Amino acid sequence: MIFEGKQETSALLSEAERSILFTAKRPQLVMERGEGMYVWDTEDRRYLDFIGGWAVTCLGHSPQVMIDVLSQQAAHLINVSPAFYNRPMIEFANLLTRISGFQRVFFGSTGAEANESAIKLARKYGSLHKGGAYEIITTTNSFHGRTLATMSATGKAKWQQLFSPSMPGFKHVPLHDMNAMSEAIGPQTCAIMLELIQGEGGVNEVDADYVKELRRRCDDEGILLIFDEIQTGIGRTGKMFAYEHYGIQPDIMTLAKGIGGGFPLSAMLTKEIYNLFDAGDQGGTYTGQPLGMAVGLAVVNEVIRLNLPQHAEEQGNYLLGKLRDVQQTYGLQNIRGKGLMLAFDLPEPLGAELVAACLEEGLIINSPNAHTIRLMPPLIVSKANIDDMITILCHVMDRIRNNEHNPTL
Repeated sequence: MIFEGKQETSALLSEAERSILFTAKRPQLVMERGEGMYVWDTEDRRYLDFIGGWAVTCLGHSPQVMIDVLSQQAAHLINVSPAFYNRPMIEFANLLTRISGFQRVFFGSTGAEANESAIKLARKYGSLHKGGAYEIITTTNSFHGRTLATMSATGKAKWQQLFSPSMPGFKHVPLHDMNAMSEAIGPQTCAIMLELIQGEGGVNEVDADYVKELRRRCDDEGILLIFDEIQTGIGRTGKMFAYEHYGIQPDIMTLAKGIGGGFPLSAMLTKEIYNLFDAGDQGGTYTGQPLGMAVGLAVVNEVIRLNLPQHAEEQGNYLLGKLRDVQQTYGLQNIRGKGLMLAFDLPEPLGAELVAACLEEGLIINSPNAHTIRLMPPLIVSKANIDDMITILCHVMDRIRNNEHNPTL
C-alpha cells in the first residue's frame, strides 16, 4: 500500500508539472483529505495544520456543518446570477450587519475582490464629496491582495515594480509614523487603508494610540478610514473583529478567509452614509451566489454558537505561554500577536529551513520572511494540539541546532 501510494504521488506530481502554471514553490507531496486539525497526503501521512489554509479553515478541515449546508443548498439553488436576490444572501447580509455595526454589505469571492470594492467605494466618495480626490494611503509592509490595484495598495517595496507600471493613486508610509502620515495627507486623499495586524508583513500589531489618531485625522480631514480585516476578522484575534480591541470603528471594513471556512467568500461592509454605488458601478458573476451565501451564513453562525472568538483568545494565551517557556532555550525573539494570529522571530534567518523540517515531521507552519514564523491554526485548536505542535517544533529546532552548519538554534 505504501509503495502504491508513492507511485500515485509520483504520477500526480508529474501531471502537475506538465499542466499547472508555476506560481509557487510547493513541496513534493499531494494533499488528499482533511478532518479537524489534520490533513493527510496521498501516502496517508498526517500533518497537524497550524496555518489553517492561510487563516481560512476557522472550523477546521471538512467540518460537518459545512458538509451539510453545501449538500442542502446545492439541492435547492446553486446560482441564479447576481441580478436577483436569494434567501441565503439576505439572511447572511442581515447577520453580518447585526454583528458588525455596519449597515451595508457587498459580497465577493476573494479578499482582493473585497479590497478592490473598498478602493472603488473610497474613490467614488472622493469623486462625489472631495472634489475628485482619489489617493489612498497605506503602510509599508502591508498586504492587500494580488490584483493590480491591491498590489499597488500593498506596501511591499518589491511589488512596486512587479507588473509595472503600478496603478497610480497609492501612497505608502511607515507604520506608526504620524509625521509621515500627516505629510502624505493632501487635497487628493480620499482614504487611509490599514491592517490592524499586518499578516503577511510578519504579524505586526498596530498601536491603539496610532489607530485613535488616524480616526481623528480622518474625521478632521473628511476622509475615509478602511480596515482590512481579511485575515483578522471572524474571531481570529480573540474578538469577532479586530477593531473591537481598539473601540474604534472604521468607515469601511473588508472580510474574507475565515468568513467562508474554506469556501471562497469575502465581503466589504460599510456604513449607510457611504451607500454611494450606482447600478453597474460594482458587481461580479459570483457576488451573492446562493451556495456561497449559505456556507458563509452557516460558518459565521457556528463561530458564534461555539464562541470561537473567546476560545481563540484562551488558546492563543496558552500558546503564547508555551512559546515563552522555550524562548530562552531556542533564542526566540519578539513573541507576539493576538488570539490565534501569532508569530515569533528566529535568531538566524532559517525560516524556510524550519518550515520544511517541520513538514517532514508532520507539522505545517509558515514563514512570511526568513526570520519569522507565523502560526494561524484553525479556531477549534485544543491545548493538546498546541502541546503536540510545541513538541514537534522543539524537536525540529533541536535537530537544526545540532547541525554544525546552523549552531545558533
